[in-house]
Amino acid sequence: MNKNLLSIAILTLAVVILIVNIWKPGSSENEKKPSSQASETVKTDDKETEDIPGAKLSSLREGAEAPDFELATMEGEPLKLSDYRGKKVILNFWATWCPPCKAEMPHMQNFYEENKDKGVEIVAVNLTNMDKGKDTIETFIKDYGLTFPIPLDEEGVAGTTYQAFTIPTSYILDENGVITKKVVGPMDENMMKKLTGIK
Repeated sequence: MNKNLLSIAILTLAVVILIVNIWKPGSSENEKKPSSQASETVKTDDKETEDIPGAKLSSLREGAEAPDFELATMEGEPLKLSDYRGKKVILNFWATWCPPCKAEMPHMQNFYEENKDKGVEIVAVNLTNMDKGKDTIETFIKDYGLTFPIPLDEEGVAGTTYQAFTIPTSYILDENGVITKKVVGPMDENMMKKLTGIK
């Protein structure tokens, strides 16, 4: 008997949700608006859904200026993204426990060694707030022989700003700090060369 009541309650709830989603108050008023006003309403709705708390998604599109940030490196030195203007930048977000990040790091190091004098920089932001502590990060850096700048995102602000929800996530920035490409997942050296325009 209880199972039947539960089934009826779930079915009733599903019907109510369906009705609420289909029926929108004032929809007849929207139909009477001139088409220009209707299209403005749609644009406004799009803009409203572009942003989520803590991350302005519209600011991360290709052609948008990359949001600036300042973080400290392992050595405690401040690193500001905007200080790299004039160079192309691979802005990477990673963590030590992430298998695709581990696979990508040797490629990043090789690319960096070969191209650091060609106006390209790698800034590999460690998502420290999600990682296993500074000792683990330091060991990882030594084990992989990483020599490019690694700022620590201890509060998770940069990772959230750049939507680094799946890692590794990388952004390719041009010399003016403008986003030219977003890459979710690991890259190899050939991909990095292609995306940065290195011959």
